[in-house]
Amino acid sequence: MRSGEIKDNYERFLESVNNVCVRIGRSADDIKVVAVSKTFPCSDIEILYELGHRDFGENKVQELRYKKDVLKSLDIKWHLIGHLQTNKVKHVIDFVSLVHSVDRKNLVDEIKKRADAVARNIKVLVQVNTSGELSKSGVNPENTREFCSQIAETQNIELCGLMTIAKLDGDKNEIRKNFSDLKTLFDSIKSNQPEMEILSMGMTSDYEIAIEEGSTMIRAGSAIFGNRNYN
Repeated sequence: MRSGEIKDNYERFLESVNNVCVRIGRSADDIKVVAVSKTFPCSDIEILYELGHRDFGENKVQELRYKKDVLKSLDIKWHLIGHLQTNKVKHVIDFVSLVHSVDRKNLVDEIKKRADAVARNIKVLVQVNTSGELSKSGVNPENTREFCSQIAETQNIELCGLMTIAKLDGDKNEIRKNFSDLKTLFDSIKSNQPEMEILSMGMTSDYEIAIEEGSTMIRAGSAIFGNRNYN
């Protein structure tokens, strides 16, 4: 049964997170898990919801809107974790709980414009490109402090922290450096922006390293739902 599979995966994953935390002297309560439900059906989300999970992440606005409408009776916190085009902001502004991928000024301007129109405070993370990969979105680490300062001064946008994706084909040392660099940057910026609480880094393949390096939010999909079928 699908429900049994998801339940087993979920419990195993949470146990693994807890084991990492115990090993390094952290509390698992400090780690928020965002279940990445992209490509998985609404029925899978309902199963995990019944197990008590509330935070779900989607990459694409169209899929996010569809699932939000189908599951509107559920008290779900929806996270947009993928690249956000400015012309798509209007489609999520009235319900999204956290935007993980803010990385450019025109996107900030559009979020502010749409947030003002609906009188809603939008929580965001700044995506930082710590791996230096040209194919990847994100602010250059050297420009992140100034970018965060601009956001912090913008009405109806709440800067909650930073996000990064480690080098996709990196070895453990490269991945660890990507995460430790973000933690160093986070600590430095937080001294001037104390409201920042979220350090979103780590996915199914590298969450253990991310937790070791100080992550407070991990984005896990296949660890919970199983392997994706993109066909």
